Amino acid sequence: MKTVELPDGPAERDVPVLGQGTWGMGESKNAHADEVAALRLGIDLGMTLIDTAEIYGDGGSEKVVADAIEGQRDRVFVVTKVSPRNASRTGLPKACERSLKRLRIDAIDLYLLHWPSNTPLAETVEAFEQLRSAGNIGRWGVSNFDVEEMKELSAIWTDSSGGELGSRCAADQVLYHVGERAIESDLLPWSQRNKLPIMAYSPVGRGRRLLNNATLNKIAERHDATPAQIAIAWVLRQPGVIAIPKASNKTHVRDNAQSVEIRLTKQDLDEIDLAFPPPRSKQPLAML
Repeated sequence: MKTVELPDGPAERDVPVLGQGTWGMGESKNAHADEVAALRLGIDLGMTLIDTAEIYGDGGSEKVVADAIEGQRDRVFVVTKVSPRNASRTGLPKACERSLKRLRIDAIDLYLLHWPSNTPLAETVEAFEQLRSAGNIGRWGVSNFDVEEMKELSAIWTDSSGGELGSRCAADQVLYHVGERAIESDLLPWSQRNKLPIMAYSPVGRGRRLLNNATLNKIAERHDATPAQIAIAWVLRQPGVIAIPKASNKTHVRDNAQSVEIRLTKQDLDEIDLAFPPPRSKQPLAML
């Protein structure tokens, strides 16, 4: 599977362009076994990046991930997110320790701030750096940051002479799908210029709205694919973008894995632009 290079950290840990999301997992004991099985199948199919968060299922999602990666930790790139309420120099290490315990791992590969916090950003970066120096995390990054927040963050890790202070942000995880293209107005171009990977959550949207769209269904028929596969392939057309769809059953996991083989044509892309017009001006960053 094609990979994306993340800034800093071990070069050998480039990540696949297609990973697995876990939003909504860990909320039902009855679904636990199926969720674990789905994630394990995804790992076998090359989707070895797994994204979770401390707030998903009040920590239950991280426990699902722990069972899924049991016995194969070295194959998996684990991403989890800290709640903004825990983003202080005292709160962040404690939150990290709790996540490590639920995940049953020694270090988090990529630790993200879930959305902008009231804690000064420089304080959060300092706490991330301390965790990295201690070996508790491999890299740090952010989620739901628009270009203005990314510029503020960039100023923290870069000095006036252009040198880097400590490590740099490794990724920005944001909402991105055919029906939500706000990042194309400035965040995505800025990220591509600065070689900052974008991690797209909910690449097939929420609910059935996108999956029932006539245009996506027509394109899917041409490719002998599903609308969800077309939606994922559309996100993956962008360089430096990682998609993390959630799938809690094996059929959807297999469908997701096959989406990396789809190559959309100019006709496909033109039809999508007509049905889901790209932004013509700056749009506020959307989040779920």
